[in-house]
Amino acid sequence: MNDSSNEPLGYNRRDFLKSGSFASLMTMMGGVELFAQSAPPAPTDDKTALLKIKVGVIGLGARGREILEAFGKSKHAEVAAICDTYGPFLRRSAKFAPAAKQLQDYKAMLEDKEVKAVVVATPTHKHKEIVLAALRAGKHVYCEAPIANSIEDGREIALAAKAAKKQIFQAGLQLRSDPQRLFLHPFLRTGALGTWIMCRSQWHRKQSWRTTSPDAEQEKALNWRLSRATSTGLVGELGIHEIDQAAWFLNAPPVSVTGFSSLLKWTDGRDVPDTAQAVFEFPHGVRLMWDATIANSFDADYEIYYGSDAAVMMRENRAWMFKEVDSPLLSWEVYAKKERFFKEAGIVLMIGGSKQATMEKAEAEVPFGTATLTSALESFLLNSADLTAAAQQFIADYGEDDQEGLMTTLAKVREGQASQRPAAGYLEGFRALVTAIKANEVILSGSKVVFQPEWYELG
Repeated sequence: MNDSSNEPLGYNRRDFLKSGSFASLMTMMGGVELFAQSAPPAPTDDKTALLKIKVGVIGLGARGREILEAFGKSKHAEVAAICDTYGPFLRRSAKFAPAAKQLQDYKAMLEDKEVKAVVVATPTHKHKEIVLAALRAGKHVYCEAPIANSIEDGREIALAAKAAKKQIFQAGLQLRSDPQRLFLHPFLRTGALGTWIMCRSQWHRKQSWRTTSPDAEQEKALNWRLSRATSTGLVGELGIHEIDQAAWFLNAPPVSVTGFSSLLKWTDGRDVPDTAQAVFEFPHGVRLMWDATIANSFDADYEIYYGSDAAVMMRENRAWMFKEVDSPLLSWEVYAKKERFFKEAGIVLMIGGSKQATMEKAEAEVPFGTATLTSALESFLLNSADLTAAAQQFIADYGEDDQEGLMTTLAKVREGQASQRPAAGYLEGFRALVTAIKANEVILSGSKVVFQPEWYELG
């Protein structure tokens, strides 16, 4: 959000999706596939390959276990400790990190000098206490999004992260580190779609969000997402990523939001809606139509950005461009590989527009959720290890007394990391939280709110 750069086929679609790939359907519809050719941007020197950091994971529910799986495949992570107050989660997670210390109190992890970085994947309303303690303990912190369940708590976290000059704080807005999105970001900003018209985003899954336990009190704790007192709802727990992406791509925070919601399927005592819709208005009348439900899984999840010359759909970690018949020819098209599908020509767009490639090149893509999480965690690991190494080297060379020199050195390291390994920081995390919290308020009330610029300021 704080980026300041410039501004019918004769086929049954449901049967097709059962027998073929979604990518094939898109190309038959005249889609131009857009995909990144390589891994996340990163330095190519030998030092990067050697960077490794001891990390701890706090919160071992489904998300925490996904994080441990990702770390298990990373050459830059050594999981030194895992923590959860719920014994079954702790025991279930041990297989992902058999050498790690198993803890039920996160404070013991923070006291461990060997653990340099922590990932906070606890329920959202528990983030503040743990994150603030971790920053005070000198740890690098990756905090899942949303970073808190209230604006006040989010502001405290952001201010503490801002003051921690020697540490990395990364908000879990993983799309900000995703190679595919980083590839599309400047492409969309160049005006390749013409005049911005509108955006659409949806997330459809049939899942109750409920977890059972023989202990009534524990079951209540495990089902924190089902209570308005502790949950930020569908828009906060899920939609925050796509809404933040829209603000990033459009280079502006939303102007207003109108919302609606219903509790239709899971009437089991919860007070958090299972279906929600919101319309976010951005500058110049561009609107994002967002909807989510956990009561029906049809059509899954995707985003579409519409312009006067073309539209781009993002789905399953893939992207396609659909051009309007009257759109101008873009200069790179004459170099791109062209494939004819019925009466339309699909153009494969890759990094390095003059290089020809075939559609098969992208068939081996990693599943969306895994790919984006892995990219974000790799950025966190490398940035944390990099900053730690830089601080240690400075102190070894000049001692601990020259704090001003140390801060100057670390600031330069951070500047390099921002271009080499992009990631959401405390400000992006806080501003995305403000948008999500306010959106959840209007979704619950069926009203509208106009965003005030000062809401996004830390003060």
